[in-house]
Amino acid sequence: MNLKKSLLGVAVIFSAMILASCGSSSNKSSSSSSSTKTTSSESGSYQVTGQTNNSQYAGVIKNGKYLTSKSRGVTASQNSNLLNLKSFETGLQDISKTQFSTSKYIFQEGQYLSKSTVENWIGRKSKSNSEGLNPASNGSTSPTKRNPIYLQSLEEQDYVQKSGSKLKLSGVTIGLAMNSVDYYRKTTYGAQYQTDISDATLEKEGKAMAKEVLTRLRKKAALKNVPIVIAIYKQASNDSLIGGNFVSYSVNNGNSISKWKAMNIQNVVFPLKTGESAPNSNDADAFSNFKSEVESFFPNLSGVTAQAQYKNGSLQGMNVSITTQFYSETEISSFTQFLADQAEKYLPSGVKTDITVSSTTDGVQSFLSRSSTAKSFKTHVFGSY
Repeated sequence: MNLKKSLLGVAVIFSAMILASCGSSSNKSSSSSSSTKTTSSESGSYQVTGQTNNSQYAGVIKNGKYLTSKSRGVTASQNSNLLNLKSFETGLQDISKTQFSTSKYIFQEGQYLSKSTVENWIGRKSKSNSEGLNPASNGSTSPTKRNPIYLQSLEEQDYVQKSGSKLKLSGVTIGLAMNSVDYYRKTTYGAQYQTDISDATLEKEGKAMAKEVLTRLRKKAALKNVPIVIAIYKQASNDSLIGGNFVSYSVNNGNSISKWKAMNIQNVVFPLKTGESAPNSNDADAFSNFKSEVESFFPNLSGVTAQAQYKNGSLQGMNVSITTQFYSETEISSFTQFLADQAEKYLPSGVKTDITVSSTTDGVQSFLSRSSTAKSFKTHVFGSY
């Protein structure tokens, strides 16, 4: 039973930790629809899933199975900060929503860049890999003199529309995940070193790569005339408690990069460290008051933290994580109700807020959530059955 509960807990934790979907596009709601509709295509039979709400895309099922990405999971090196991967994918789709409406377009996992293609593109340029977007090695192992790996991963998302009885590609979004820190070893199994990459260099390299990526995509027959969105993502360091964030994107209808649109997004961890500040000090004070109330009422806590995302200085959402030492389900139930009352009283309203309660030994114990338009929290306590 504990294994089942822990597996469920992992899923909830990951869904609650990601901030990139906190924006306004994720806060709308409507009646759900889970029906699937079948449509034909030259390459097989497709089904289109229903939408749980109008802020999410319907997906594509081919021959009874979900159509997976051809290059999913390809990275230049192992990334130990899983929050980067999650926020990269969900944040990229949020950018897509600004161009491809969820009511008019259907989401399809990337089908035009194969695994081998992406592997070549995110590799270093060399005699054996002329397609490498990362610079060739200059032979140096000095943190400040070597050519770092700038591009960590590349994500393709396709957006299709129904055209008669077929699905027609109508847009593509490409995400370039750029390293803010490049980790490397001088010898196999040796000590780990790092090269820090400035924001200015990261964005400069990303924009140069975007230009080349667009040129390559336009050479593919299916991608000659569709809108292509290219977004640049700044990865957080491996020891960061939060994921990275997107810095800019470009919507391109022609063969050359159009103007870039800057994205002022900031991720913050509460409580703030000494010397740190939040875009809005009232939010930091609100969380501090909430934390104090919770810790004074229930002493058996290992930690109370929150991740918040700001866009243009405005709070978009907050994910609170609480680690307990509780073993009694009655304690957990009472604690959850207390949290709902205190969160409603102290935490900022008008933004999506999730609270995950878990123990160090027993996984997720309860989950609370409030949409941007709701006043009260919905709660769920996980039982042992």
